[in-house]
Amino acid sequence: MAFYAYILLCADGSFYTGHTDHLEHRIADHQAGRFGGYTRSRRPVRLVWTQDFPTRYEALSVERQIKGWSRAKKQALIDGDWERLSALARCRKAD
Repeated sequence: MAFYAYILLCADGSFYTGHTDHLEHRIADHQAGRFGGYTRSRRPVRLVWTQDFPTRYEALSVERQIKGWSRAKKQALIDGDWERLSALARCRKAD
């Protein structure tokens, strides 16, 4: 069984990060407003990034890591811009 970390782009332009073991079902739940949380009032949502992992622990760890990132760093990940992602990681460490 695979587990997924994912990022959604919400209608207000914000990002939502989560993890699941049933990606398509989870996105449909967000889209339908079945969760009372962050995405319910920010629909429609669009999946902009996902990565699969062999364990729930790894997917959850990546979700938590990404949630702590700046918007610019999340955008670099979504864009697959590894150079910018690396530069943003170095800038944060220098603070």
